[in-house]
Amino acid sequence: MNITFDELRKIKHELPTGSIAKIANTLGVEEQTVRNYFGASDYDHGDIPGVSSEPGPNGGIIHLEDTTILDLAREIISESGQSAISHG
Repeated sequence: MNITFDELRKIKHELPTGSIAKIANTLGVEEQTVRNYFGASDYDHGDIPGVSSEPGPNGGIIHLEDTTILDLAREIISESGQSAISHG
């Protein structure tokens, strides 16, 4: 799946407090891995295989091989009543 960097960051910022930890615990990964998925770059403490980026408008295009973290984030946003970005 492809998504712009700006869209990915918007989703991260819509997450309620504690959501990064909740996603990490659900998936059994480091919290930093979830942060890196959403654009952080501390790869010494959290790897994100299957994610690549290309420069371009809106922060560039991010290609996600596995959308599990994104899907969980959207689910959390939906359950919290926030204005999640449309799936797509």
